[in-house]
Amino acid sequence: MEKAKDFLQPEYYENRELSWLKFNARVLNEARDKTIPLLERLKFLSITSSNLDEFFMVRVASLKDMVHAKYKKKDIAGMTALEQLAAINRDTRDLVELQYSTFNRSLMPLLGKNGIKLFMAHEDLTKEQGEYVDQYFQENVYPVLTPMAVDASRPFPLIRNKTLNLAALLSKKDGKQKAAEFATVQVPSVLPRLVQVPAKKQGESAFILLEQIIERNIHRLFLNYDVLCTYPYRIMRNADLTIDEDEAEDLLQEIQKQLKKRQWGEVIRLEVEDGIDKQLLSVLEEELHIAKEDIFKIPGPLDLTFLMKMYGLEGFDKLRNKPYKPQPVPRITPGEDIFAEIRRGDILLHHPYQTFDPVVDFIRQASVDPDVLAIKQTLYRVSGNSPIIASLAQAAENGKHVSVLVELKGRFDEEINIV
Repeated sequence: MEKAKDFLQPEYYENRELSWLKFNARVLNEARDKTIPLLERLKFLSITSSNLDEFFMVRVASLKDMVHAKYKKKDIAGMTALEQLAAINRDTRDLVELQYSTFNRSLMPLLGKNGIKLFMAHEDLTKEQGEYVDQYFQENVYPVLTPMAVDASRPFPLIRNKTLNLAALLSKKDGKQKAAEFATVQVPSVLPRLVQVPAKKQGESAFILLEQIIERNIHRLFLNYDVLCTYPYRIMRNADLTIDEDEAEDLLQEIQKQLKKRQWGEVIRLEVEDGIDKQLLSVLEEELHIAKEDIFKIPGPLDLTFLMKMYGLEGFDKLRNKPYKPQPVPRITPGEDIFAEIRRGDILLHHPYQTFDPVVDFIRQASVDPDVLAIKQTLYRVSGNSPIIASLAQAAENGKHVSVLVELKGRFDEEINIV
Protein backbone atom coordinates (compact mmCIF):
# COMPACT_ATOMS: atom_id res chain seq x y z
CA MET A 1 0.00 0.00 0.00
CA GLU A 2 1.33 3.40 -1.02
CA LYS A 3 2.30 5.64 1.87
CA ALA A 4 0.08 8.73 2.20
CA LYS A 5 1.85 11.94 1.21
CA ASP A 6 2.14 14.80 3.65
CA PHE A 7 1.20 17.78 1.47
CA LEU A 8 2.32 20.22 4.15
CA GLN A 9 5.95 19.37 3.34
CA PRO A 10 7.83 22.33 1.73
CA GLU A 11 8.98 20.31 -1.32
CA TYR A 12 5.42 20.41 -2.68
CA TYR A 13 5.43 24.21 -2.83
CA GLU A 14 7.21 26.98 -4.66
CA ASN A 15 7.96 30.26 -2.96
CA ARG A 16 5.51 32.97 -3.96
CA GLU A 17 8.14 35.60 -4.87
CA LEU A 18 10.28 33.23 -6.94
CA SER A 19 7.11 32.11 -8.71
CA TRP A 20 6.35 35.76 -9.53
CA LEU A 21 9.85 36.20 -11.02
CA LYS A 22 9.10 33.21 -13.27
CA PHE A 23 5.91 34.95 -14.37
CA ASN A 24 7.90 38.08 -15.27
CA ALA A 25 10.36 35.86 -17.17
CA ARG A 26 7.40 34.61 -19.24
CA VAL A 27 6.54 38.23 -20.07
CA LEU A 28 10.18 38.65 -21.11
CA ASN A 29 9.82 35.58 -23.35
CA GLU A 30 7.25 37.59 -25.34
CA ALA A 31 9.92 40.27 -25.93
CA ARG A 32 12.26 37.51 -27.16
CA ASP A 33 9.71 35.90 -29.49
CA LYS A 34 10.81 36.61 -33.09
CA THR A 35 7.31 35.92 -34.44
CA ILE A 36 5.94 38.99 -32.61
CA PRO A 37 6.17 42.44 -34.34
CA LEU A 38 9.19 44.48 -33.22
CA LEU A 39 7.43 47.34 -31.39
CA GLU A 40 5.20 44.83 -29.58
CA ARG A 41 8.40 43.15 -28.34
CA LEU A 42 9.67 46.53 -27.07
CA LYS A 43 6.39 46.98 -25.20
CA PHE A 44 6.77 43.61 -23.46
CA LEU A 45 10.33 44.51 -22.43
CA SER A 46 9.05 47.79 -21.00
CA ILE A 47 6.37 45.89 -19.04
CA THR A 48 8.97 43.56 -17.48
CA SER A 49 10.84 46.65 -16.27
CA SER A 50 7.81 48.36 -14.66
CA ASN A 51 6.72 45.00 -13.18
CA LEU A 52 10.13 44.56 -11.55
CA ASP A 53 9.99 48.07 -10.06
CA GLU A 54 6.67 47.35 -8.32
CA PHE A 55 7.90 43.93 -7.19
CA PHE A 56 10.91 45.48 -5.44
CA MET A 57 9.01 48.40 -3.93
CA VAL A 58 6.39 46.12 -2.39
CA ARG A 59 7.33 42.44 -2.16
CA VAL A 60 11.09 42.79 -1.62
CA ALA A 61 10.45 45.74 0.71
CA SER A 62 8.07 43.59 2.76
CA LEU A 63 10.73 40.87 3.14
CA LYS A 64 13.31 43.53 4.17
CA ASP A 65 10.88 44.68 6.88
CA MET A 66 10.62 41.08 8.13
CA VAL A 67 14.42 40.78 8.32
CA HIS A 68 14.68 44.09 10.24
CA ALA A 69 12.01 42.82 12.64
CA LYS A 70 14.03 39.56 13.11
CA TYR A 71 11.04 37.55 11.86
CA LYS A 72 12.38 33.99 11.43
CA LYS A 73 9.24 32.01 10.56
CA LYS A 74 9.49 30.05 7.29
CA ASP A 75 6.94 30.33 4.50
CA ILE A 76 5.02 27.31 3.15
CA ALA A 77 7.96 26.53 0.80
CA GLY A 78 10.29 26.32 3.82
CA MET A 79 12.19 29.60 3.29
CA THR A 80 12.92 32.38 5.78
CA ALA A 81 12.72 36.02 4.67
CA LEU A 82 16.54 36.17 4.48
CA GLU A 83 16.69 33.05 2.30
CA GLN A 84 13.96 34.45 0.05
CA LEU A 85 15.89 37.72 -0.41
CA ALA A 86 19.06 35.82 -1.38
CA ALA A 87 17.15 33.70 -3.93
CA ILE A 88 15.31 36.74 -5.31
CA ASN A 89 18.62 38.58 -5.73
CA ARG A 90 20.10 35.66 -7.68
CA ASP A 91 17.05 35.18 -9.94
CA THR A 92 16.61 38.94 -10.50
CA ARG A 93 20.20 39.27 -11.70
CA ASP A 94 19.59 36.48 -14.21
CA LEU A 95 16.38 38.20 -15.35
CA VAL A 96 18.06 41.62 -15.73
CA GLU A 97 20.93 40.06 -17.68
CA LEU A 98 18.41 38.49 -20.06
CA GLN A 99 16.47 41.78 -20.33
CA TYR A 100 19.55 43.68 -21.49
CA SER A 101 20.94 40.98 -23.75
CA THR A 102 17.50 40.99 -25.44
CA PHE A 103 17.62 44.78 -25.74
CA ASN A 104 21.27 45.15 -26.82
CA ARG A 105 21.79 42.09 -29.01
CA SER A 106 18.35 41.56 -30.52
CA LEU A 107 16.05 44.58 -30.40
CA MET A 108 18.55 47.42 -30.96
CA PRO A 109 19.96 45.96 -34.23
CA LEU A 110 16.40 45.27 -35.45
CA LEU A 111 15.37 48.87 -34.71
CA GLY A 112 18.28 50.09 -36.85
CA LYS A 113 17.30 47.78 -39.73
CA ASN A 114 13.76 49.16 -39.59
CA GLY A 115 14.76 52.83 -39.77
CA ILE A 116 14.74 53.68 -36.03
CA LYS A 117 18.12 54.86 -34.70
CA LEU A 118 18.47 55.15 -30.92
CA PHE A 119 21.73 56.77 -29.79
CA MET A 120 22.98 55.17 -26.58
CA ALA A 121 25.88 57.66 -26.21
CA HIS A 122 26.04 61.36 -27.09
CA GLU A 123 29.57 60.83 -28.41
CA ASP A 124 28.04 58.95 -31.38
CA LEU A 125 26.11 62.02 -32.63
CA THR A 126 27.19 63.77 -35.82
CA LYS A 127 28.32 67.43 -35.62
CA GLU A 128 24.89 68.60 -36.82
CA GLN A 129 23.03 66.38 -34.34
CA GLY A 130 25.35 67.52 -31.52
CA GLU A 131 24.58 71.17 -32.26
CA TYR A 132 20.86 70.36 -32.31
CA VAL A 133 20.88 68.66 -28.87
CA ASP A 134 23.06 71.44 -27.38
CA GLN A 135 20.48 74.00 -28.48
CA TYR A 136 17.67 71.77 -27.18
CA PHE A 137 19.48 71.61 -23.83
CA GLN A 138 19.90 75.38 -23.63
CA GLU A 139 16.27 76.17 -24.53
CA ASN A 140 14.32 73.33 -22.90
CA VAL A 141 16.39 71.40 -20.37
CA TYR A 142 18.70 73.89 -18.61
CA PRO A 143 15.85 76.01 -17.12
CA VAL A 144 14.32 73.02 -15.27
CA LEU A 145 17.51 71.48 -13.84
CA THR A 146 18.53 71.80 -10.18
CA PRO A 147 22.15 70.67 -9.80
CA MET A 148 23.23 69.96 -6.21
CA ALA A 149 26.81 69.68 -4.99
CA VAL A 150 27.59 67.94 -1.69
CA ASP A 151 30.21 69.24 0.75
CA ALA A 152 30.65 70.06 4.44
CA SER A 153 28.02 72.82 4.29
CA ARG A 154 25.61 71.07 1.91
CA PRO A 155 24.25 67.66 2.99
CA PHE A 156 23.38 64.83 0.64
CA PRO A 157 19.95 65.64 -0.86
CA LEU A 158 16.80 63.49 -0.83
CA ILE A 159 16.88 61.33 -3.95
CA ARG A 160 13.31 60.62 -4.94
CA ASN A 161 12.00 57.11 -5.50
CA LYS A 162 12.26 55.78 -9.09
CA THR A 163 13.68 59.04 -10.48
CA LEU A 164 16.58 58.94 -12.92
CA ASN A 165 19.60 60.97 -11.76
CA LEU A 166 23.12 61.82 -12.89
CA ALA A 167 25.99 61.66 -10.41
CA ALA A 168 29.25 63.51 -11.08
CA LEU A 169 32.65 64.04 -9.50
CA LEU A 170 33.96 67.62 -9.70
CA SER A 171 37.26 69.36 -9.05
CA LYS A 172 37.75 73.12 -8.66
CA LYS A 173 39.35 74.83 -11.65
CA ASP A 174 41.69 76.82 -9.39
CA GLY A 175 43.36 73.54 -8.37
CA LYS A 176 43.20 74.31 -4.61
CA GLN A 177 40.74 71.56 -3.82
CA LYS A 178 42.35 68.24 -2.86
CA ALA A 179 39.46 65.76 -2.92
CA ALA A 180 36.86 65.52 -5.68
CA GLU A 181 33.39 66.81 -4.81
CA PHE A 182 30.20 64.84 -5.42
CA ALA A 183 27.27 66.41 -7.29
CA THR A 184 23.91 65.13 -8.47
CA VAL A 185 21.16 66.34 -10.79
CA GLN A 186 17.74 64.79 -11.35
CA VAL A 187 16.73 64.08 -14.94
CA PRO A 188 13.47 66.10 -15.13
CA SER A 189 10.35 63.97 -15.50
CA VAL A 190 8.42 66.96 -16.91
CA LEU A 191 10.33 66.55 -20.20
CA PRO A 192 10.13 63.58 -22.58
CA ARG A 193 12.97 61.14 -22.00
CA LEU A 194 13.06 60.20 -25.69
CA VAL A 195 14.23 63.20 -27.74
CA GLN A 196 14.05 63.14 -31.53
CA VAL A 197 17.13 64.43 -33.36
CA PRO A 198 17.73 65.07 -37.11
CA ALA A 199 18.26 61.74 -38.87
CA LYS A 200 21.26 61.03 -41.12
CA LYS A 201 19.18 59.25 -43.79
CA GLN A 202 15.91 60.03 -45.50
CA GLY A 203 13.04 58.00 -43.99
CA GLU A 204 14.96 57.24 -40.77
CA SER A 205 13.88 58.41 -37.30
CA ALA A 206 16.65 59.14 -34.80
CA PHE A 207 16.41 59.55 -31.02
CA ILE A 208 18.61 60.13 -28.00
CA LEU A 209 17.80 59.80 -24.30
CA LEU A 210 17.45 62.96 -22.22
CA GLU A 211 20.10 61.87 -19.70
CA GLN A 212 22.65 61.70 -22.53
CA ILE A 213 21.85 65.30 -23.51
CA ILE A 214 22.35 66.42 -19.89
CA GLU A 215 25.57 64.41 -19.57
CA ARG A 216 26.90 66.05 -22.75
CA ASN A 217 26.21 69.53 -21.31
CA ILE A 218 26.83 68.91 -17.61
CA HIS A 219 29.88 71.23 -17.61
CA ARG A 220 27.43 74.13 -18.12
CA LEU A 221 25.88 73.39 -14.72
CA PHE A 222 29.18 73.64 -12.80
CA LEU A 223 31.06 76.53 -14.39
CA ASN A 224 33.82 76.83 -11.75
CA TYR A 225 34.57 73.11 -11.83
CA ASP A 226 36.04 70.49 -14.10
CA VAL A 227 33.67 67.51 -14.42
CA LEU A 228 35.81 64.40 -13.87
CA CYS A 229 33.10 61.83 -14.67
CA THR A 230 29.31 61.49 -14.94
CA TYR A 231 27.13 58.39 -14.61
CA PRO A 232 23.36 57.81 -14.32
CA TYR A 233 21.84 56.10 -11.27
CA ARG A 234 18.38 55.27 -9.98
CA ILE A 235 17.04 54.09 -6.63
CA MET A 236 14.08 52.06 -5.51
CA ARG A 237 12.61 52.79 -2.07
CA ASN A 238 10.39 50.78 0.24
CA ALA A 239 6.88 51.75 -0.93
CA ASP A 240 4.96 49.07 0.95
CA LEU A 241 2.23 50.96 2.81
CA THR A 242 1.65 49.74 6.36
CA ILE A 243 -1.85 50.82 7.36
CA ASP A 244 -3.76 49.64 10.41
CA GLU A 245 -7.29 50.04 9.09
CA ASP A 246 -8.83 49.37 12.51
CA GLU A 247 -6.74 52.06 14.21
CA ALA A 248 -6.92 54.69 11.42
CA GLU A 249 -9.56 57.32 12.19
CA ASP A 250 -9.82 58.34 8.53
CA LEU A 251 -8.55 55.79 6.02
CA LEU A 252 -8.37 58.41 3.24
CA GLN A 253 -6.14 60.72 5.30
CA GLU A 254 -4.03 57.80 6.53
CA ILE A 255 -3.32 56.62 2.96
CA GLN A 256 -2.49 60.19 1.86
CA LYS A 257 -0.03 60.43 4.79
CA GLN A 258 1.56 57.08 3.91
CA LEU A 259 1.91 58.06 0.22
CA LYS A 260 4.07 61.03 1.26
CA LYS A 261 6.28 58.66 3.26
CA ARG A 262 7.06 56.66 0.11
CA GLN A 263 9.64 59.27 -0.91
CA TRP A 264 11.48 58.70 2.40
CA GLY A 265 11.36 54.88 2.48
CA GLU A 266 14.49 52.78 2.91
CA VAL A 267 16.56 52.41 -0.28
CA ILE A 268 16.26 48.75 -1.26
CA ARG A 269 17.80 48.78 -4.75
CA LEU A 270 20.36 50.94 -6.53
CA GLU A 271 20.81 50.75 -10.30
CA VAL A 272 23.98 52.24 -11.79
CA GLU A 273 25.48 52.14 -15.24
CA ASP A 274 27.94 49.31 -15.76
CA GLY A 275 31.50 50.66 -15.62
CA ILE A 276 30.66 53.43 -13.11
CA ASP A 277 33.65 55.15 -11.47
CA LYS A 278 34.52 53.32 -8.21
CA GLN A 279 34.83 56.50 -6.14
CA LEU A 280 31.46 57.74 -7.37
CA LEU A 281 29.84 54.41 -6.55
CA SER A 282 31.32 54.35 -3.04
CA VAL A 283 29.80 57.81 -2.33
CA LEU A 284 26.36 56.59 -3.46
CA GLU A 285 26.75 53.39 -1.46
CA GLU A 286 27.65 55.26 1.73
CA GLU A 287 25.11 58.09 1.45
CA LEU A 288 22.19 55.88 0.45
CA HIS A 289 23.07 53.28 3.14
CA ILE A 290 22.76 50.41 0.70
CA ALA A 291 24.39 46.97 0.86
CA LYS A 292 26.58 45.80 -2.01
CA GLU A 293 24.22 42.93 -2.82
CA ASP A 294 21.45 45.46 -3.54
CA ILE A 295 23.48 47.29 -6.22
CA PHE A 296 22.74 46.35 -9.83
CA LYS A 297 25.22 47.34 -12.57
CA ILE A 298 23.20 47.77 -15.74
CA PRO A 299 24.74 47.22 -19.22
CA GLY A 300 22.50 49.73 -21.00
CA PRO A 301 20.02 52.55 -20.30
CA LEU A 302 18.50 52.45 -16.81
CA ASP A 303 14.72 52.04 -16.56
CA LEU A 304 13.52 50.46 -19.80
CA THR A 305 9.96 51.78 -19.34
CA PHE A 306 10.83 54.51 -21.90
CA LEU A 307 10.39 51.79 -24.54
CA MET A 308 6.62 52.17 -24.11
CA LYS A 309 6.98 55.64 -25.71
CA MET A 310 8.81 54.06 -28.66
CA TYR A 311 5.90 51.67 -29.10
CA GLY A 312 3.69 54.59 -30.06
CA LEU A 313 6.02 56.01 -32.77
CA GLU A 314 4.10 57.35 -35.76
CA GLY A 315 4.75 55.92 -39.20
CA PHE A 316 5.74 52.42 -38.04
CA ASP A 317 2.38 50.65 -38.07
CA LYS A 318 3.92 47.65 -39.85
CA LEU A 319 5.99 46.99 -36.69
CA ARG A 320 2.88 46.69 -34.48
CA ASN A 321 -0.07 44.31 -34.33
CA LYS A 322 -3.12 45.58 -36.16
CA PRO A 323 -5.23 47.42 -33.57
CA TYR A 324 -8.24 45.43 -32.39
CA LYS A 325 -11.53 47.31 -32.39
CA PRO A 326 -13.95 46.00 -29.74
CA GLN A 327 -17.09 44.66 -31.39
CA PRO A 328 -20.57 46.11 -30.79
CA VAL A 329 -22.98 44.18 -28.53
CA PRO A 330 -25.64 42.67 -30.87
CA ARG A 331 -28.51 43.26 -28.43
CA ILE A 332 -27.72 46.95 -27.83
CA THR A 333 -28.04 49.77 -30.35
CA PRO A 334 -26.09 52.87 -29.22
CA GLY A 335 -28.37 55.53 -27.77
CA GLU A 336 -31.40 53.27 -27.22
CA ASP A 337 -33.10 52.70 -23.84
CA ILE A 338 -30.88 50.11 -22.13
CA PHE A 339 -33.47 49.53 -19.38
CA ALA A 340 -36.07 48.47 -21.96
CA GLU A 341 -33.52 46.06 -23.46
CA ILE A 342 -32.72 44.56 -20.01
CA ARG A 343 -36.46 43.98 -19.39
CA ARG A 344 -36.50 41.79 -22.51
CA GLY A 345 -33.88 39.47 -20.99
CA ASP A 346 -30.32 39.16 -19.67
CA ILE A 347 -27.50 40.65 -21.76
CA LEU A 348 -23.99 39.20 -21.63
CA LEU A 349 -21.13 41.65 -22.24
CA HIS A 350 -17.79 40.02 -23.09
CA HIS A 351 -14.85 42.39 -22.47
CA PRO A 352 -12.43 43.30 -23.96
CA TYR A 353 -13.76 41.64 -27.12
CA GLN A 354 -16.95 43.68 -27.03
CA THR A 355 -17.14 47.44 -26.50
CA PHE A 356 -17.38 48.84 -22.97
CA ASP A 357 -19.65 51.67 -24.20
CA PRO A 358 -22.92 50.02 -23.01
CA VAL A 359 -21.64 50.04 -19.40
CA VAL A 360 -20.81 53.75 -19.59
CA ASP A 361 -24.15 54.41 -21.34
CA PHE A 362 -26.02 52.38 -18.71
CA ILE A 363 -24.69 54.56 -15.85
CA ARG A 364 -25.23 57.75 -17.88
CA GLN A 365 -28.89 56.85 -18.61
CA ALA A 366 -29.47 55.89 -14.97
CA SER A 367 -28.08 59.27 -13.80
CA VAL A 368 -30.81 61.18 -15.67
CA ASP A 369 -33.69 58.66 -15.52
CA PRO A 370 -36.47 60.04 -13.26
CA ASP A 371 -37.45 56.48 -12.20
CA VAL A 372 -33.96 55.72 -10.83
CA LEU A 373 -33.89 56.54 -7.10
CA ALA A 374 -30.46 55.20 -6.15
CA ILE A 375 -27.22 53.94 -7.71
CA LYS A 376 -25.01 51.59 -5.70
CA GLN A 377 -21.78 50.49 -7.28
CA THR A 378 -18.29 49.09 -6.64
CA LEU A 379 -15.38 50.78 -8.44
CA TYR A 380 -12.04 48.99 -8.49
CA ARG A 381 -9.80 51.29 -10.52
CA VAL A 382 -10.81 54.20 -12.72
CA SER A 383 -9.09 56.44 -15.26
CA GLY A 384 -8.21 60.05 -14.43
CA ASN A 385 -11.15 61.50 -16.40
CA SER A 386 -13.59 58.62 -15.96
CA PRO A 387 -16.98 59.14 -17.68
CA ILE A 388 -18.51 56.81 -15.08
CA ILE A 389 -17.40 59.13 -12.25
CA ALA A 390 -18.86 62.09 -14.19
CA SER A 391 -22.21 60.27 -14.54
CA LEU A 392 -22.27 59.32 -10.84
CA ALA A 393 -21.61 62.96 -9.90
CA GLN A 394 -24.42 64.00 -12.27
CA ALA A 395 -26.76 61.49 -10.62
CA ALA A 396 -25.97 62.91 -7.15
CA GLU A 397 -26.61 66.44 -8.44
CA ASN A 398 -29.97 65.21 -9.81
CA GLY A 399 -30.97 64.20 -6.27
CA LYS A 400 -30.38 60.46 -6.55
CA HIS A 401 -28.82 58.51 -3.70
CA VAL A 402 -25.34 57.44 -4.89
CA SER A 403 -23.23 54.96 -2.88
CA VAL A 404 -19.88 53.87 -4.27
CA LEU A 405 -17.40 51.42 -2.76
CA VAL A 406 -13.90 52.47 -3.88
CA GLU A 407 -10.73 50.46 -3.32
CA LEU A 408 -8.39 53.14 -1.98
CA LYS A 409 -5.55 50.65 -1.69
CA GLY A 410 -5.38 49.66 -5.38
CA ARG A 411 -1.60 49.29 -5.55
CA PHE A 412 0.10 52.38 -7.09
CA ASP A 413 -3.34 53.69 -8.12
CA GLU A 414 -3.98 55.03 -4.61
CA GLU A 415 -3.60 58.70 -5.58
CA ILE A 416 -5.94 58.53 -8.57
CA ASN A 417 -8.49 56.59 -6.48
CA ILE A 418 -8.27 59.19 -3.69
CA VAL A 419 -8.95 61.97 -6.22
